[in-house]
Amino acid sequence: MSSGPGADSAPAPATHDSPPTPRSAKSSMFSSLKIRNYRLFFLGQVVSNTGTWMQRIAQDWLVLSLTGSSAAVGITTALQFLPMLLFGLYGGVLVDRLPKRPTLLATQTAMGLTGLALAFLTLSGHVQVWHVYLAAFVVGLATVVDNPARQSFVSEMVGPGQLQNAVSLNSANFQSARLVGPAVAGLLITGVGTGWAFLLNGLSFVAPLAGLLLMRARELHVVERAPRGKGQLREGLHYVAGRPELIWPIVLVGFIGTFGFNFPVWLSAYADDVFHAGAGAYSLFNTLMAVGSLAGALLAARRGTARLRVLIGAAVAFGALEVVAAMAPSLWLFALLMVPIGIFGLTVNVTANTSVQMATDPAMRGRVMALFMMVFMGGTPLGAPLVGWATDAYGARVGFAAGGLVSLVASAAVGLVLVRLGGLRLSVGWHRGHPQVRFVPREQLATAA
Repeated sequence: MSSGPGADSAPAPATHDSPPTPRSAKSSMFSSLKIRNYRLFFLGQVVSNTGTWMQRIAQDWLVLSLTGSSAAVGITTALQFLPMLLFGLYGGVLVDRLPKRPTLLATQTAMGLTGLALAFLTLSGHVQVWHVYLAAFVVGLATVVDNPARQSFVSEMVGPGQLQNAVSLNSANFQSARLVGPAVAGLLITGVGTGWAFLLNGLSFVAPLAGLLLMRARELHVVERAPRGKGQLREGLHYVAGRPELIWPIVLVGFIGTFGFNFPVWLSAYADDVFHAGAGAYSLFNTLMAVGSLAGALLAARRGTARLRVLIGAAVAFGALEVVAAMAPSLWLFALLMVPIGIFGLTVNVTANTSVQMATDPAMRGRVMALFMMVFMGGTPLGAPLVGWATDAYGARVGFAAGGLVSLVASAAVGLVLVRLGGLRLSVGWHRGHPQVRFVPREQLATAA
């Protein structure tokens, strides 16, 4: 495996491009679905992800209904991601030691049972805010192991040649479920109540469990598991710290995950306080963002490569669009802006995820992806309560704009760092009668001069 992005084009350790994807990964937008084990995994996740999105919408709306506070919604989100911040790296160490399929059977079962417990409390009329807080925290604990296990298991199902395509299709899967889940949740909340959304989510985990049990173990790509030993956590951190092609994308998604992805706080506040439109508008905002996210995921699957310049450009556009959307004067303009925000937000996620996986040694992948997810998701416990407080104190528009501005500044700063580390310079010229602005190696610019 190549040592990282741009290893074939410049002596510096990081440049604007990742290693080229094998030709087989570019053959079709859905090529990895030809692999039986991955197809079973994919279909199970379609059902489960739909239930997960239903629960997310119902959970946020239930907390807002019980408390009337955006800060309380932020606390719920924070509790769900707090375990990733506290224990994420240890989860990665476990994943590198354990067989992935039995591990996923255990974590998916735990999350399904949590949904069923929350459904029982809500449908029986005994639910309280602390019940929702506890359920969110338990799901977060399961996610500490489930997330890096799922990320690492993809390469075992499809192999390196189809990794980019499979990661992109996983995101398309998640976002297509995001189209259906919020819409169904909105109908259930307004029609029969939030408890039914929790119930359907709990039952939805039957599908991924069946898919995992039906897989053929002999068709998996064998990855040697890390033996139990001391210093493995420190080894993983040292591994990432010494590779700019890993550390800077992780730093970028950390800023964006902490300050730019607090949509449960912002969108519920816009639906309830700014536009006074209720749960239907909240569901609409999430659905339109999912439309954009699905488009972004399919474009990533078709693109076939994970370039760091695409990551930086998408991150800059994402932050800028959040600032613009924060000032939208009407509900429909705000709603429509959710589509491009979804496109660029998903592009950031997929491109960073894929570039990090492809630049990582398979024996270290669990620890590296745990760090990636810890930074991306684990920053939420820090950002969500802060953003929720700012939204309550200064209004939804100020909270949303501040998150977008931090994402924009962080994206520009990381982009400049990568340009400098890659030995690049800005080149402005003409190509086929059109102006062209791009970054090129210093040596190439000097030769042209």
